[in-house]
Amino acid sequence: MDWLERMNRAMDYIEMNLAGEIELSEVARRACCSSHQFQRMFSFITNVTLAEYIRRRKLTLAALELQNNGAARVIDIAMKYGYESPVSFARAFQSLHGITPAMARQDGIALKAYPRLSFLITIKGVDAMNYRIETKESFEVFGMERVFCNDGSGDAPNTPALFWQQSHDNGEVEQLAANAGDLPCFVSQDSYKVHGVCSYKNTGNDTFPYMLCAFKSGTSNVNGYSTITIPAQTWAIFPSEPIARDAFGETIETLYRRFYTEWLPTSGYEQVGEIELQVFGERAGFHSVELWFAVRKT
Repeated sequence: MDWLERMNRAMDYIEMNLAGEIELSEVARRACCSSHQFQRMFSFITNVTLAEYIRRRKLTLAALELQNNGAARVIDIAMKYGYESPVSFARAFQSLHGITPAMARQDGIALKAYPRLSFLITIKGVDAMNYRIETKESFEVFGMERVFCNDGSGDAPNTPALFWQQSHDNGEVEQLAANAGDLPCFVSQDSYKVHGVCSYKNTGNDTFPYMLCAFKSGTSNVNGYSTITIPAQTWAIFPSEPIARDAFGETIETLYRRFYTEWLPTSGYEQVGEIELQVFGERAGFHSVELWFAVRKT
């Protein structure tokens, strides 16, 4: 079963259960990945979170029922689509459609409709996508780790970007760089000392781990840090063009989106597990980032 078919099977399940209970673990199972990985892929591909997509679909169907079934009570429709009270339903409905549920019954009233998503291969290819495939033996990284919620909730720092900012502000990034030691031979010598590694262990369906890390070498000082072993893998590595420092966030998001929408569906490879590395560097006065994805031939 190829990548597109798996993704569409997941969407089929969501669509069939909009008026019932949607188990995110089952969505992910049909896509042959974890809940965290599916939610990340979905948001990068569609520019909307999975939870927001489901909310929009439910409220689209609710609006259709209000228009087409004059005998249906608002409270019954609210409960059918997972709202515990007419008040919470009315608030969500008005936020999306700009009107109250009662007004949706009026002739000629304007409503919003969000159709079911389907994943297709589209013809792009205007811009080249640079990448390389490398097989590496196992290696170790060490650093400071946090566990984050998929939806960005939780205590600060509640996203990896804020984790980076906080760690820069309190000097922890610079301290980790000082303890990193020499870069191993399999890493570009233009690389910085501190990088990011994501989803290297299971922390639950609704969370993922992220570490600000350095590559461990014979001259590293790992005292006081967490250490993880990255197993031997084949990596698909996607480098950015030279960028300014303030463009890291946008550049990383673009590389992820192009990996999932352009490269992965047609490459003849599939992603192995979830582990991903973000390797940062500098050359000729410009900054850069590489995204490493563990892959195998299909």
